Amino acid sequence: MSFLEKRTRRALKKNKSVRNSVPYKQAQQVGVLFSVEDKQKHLEIKEFVHQLEQDGKKVQVLEYLPLKAENYEFMFDFFTIKDLSFWGEIKSDIAQKFSDTPFDYLYYIDRESNPLAINLLANSKAKCRVGRYREVESDFFELMIEQNGTNKGLMDTMLKYTKQLR
Repeated sequence: MSFLEKRTRRALKKNKSVRNSVPYKQAQQVGVLFSVEDKQKHLEIKEFVHQLEQDGKKVQVLEYLPLKAENYEFMFDFFTIKDLSFWGEIKSDIAQKFSDTPFDYLYYIDRESNPLAINLLANSKAKCRVGRYREVESDFFELMIEQNGTNKGLMDTMLKYTKQLR
């Protein structure tokens, strides 16, 4: 087990944030966390953010930018592997501020698990963390969506189900 995995498990146990789901109509502050993959995903994230803003939500976005990946439009705050210390601690003020924000909903938009993003979820003060269903990550989410299609399909399904929360 790596230092990052140990830190993540410890953060999950220590995090005493109150978790609950606010009715979607009442939700005001929403976070979106994702890993950069390609231009298509970037465009789909932009569209998702636009939908949330159309619903009157204040949206903050944080992306994990892999080394040598293109940061399309430099539109969103980001962090990289260079922000990870030898001891598995994320040393990014932007990432720290993001995880300290008590979002009503925090959407994690990755089909493949990213250990650095999972660490942020473990530390997150969000009330309701929403992500793709993976049994081994069930402790990190209040709502998980079983969806094996595209990123857009995952976002659409996440939005569909959170809008049904009352």
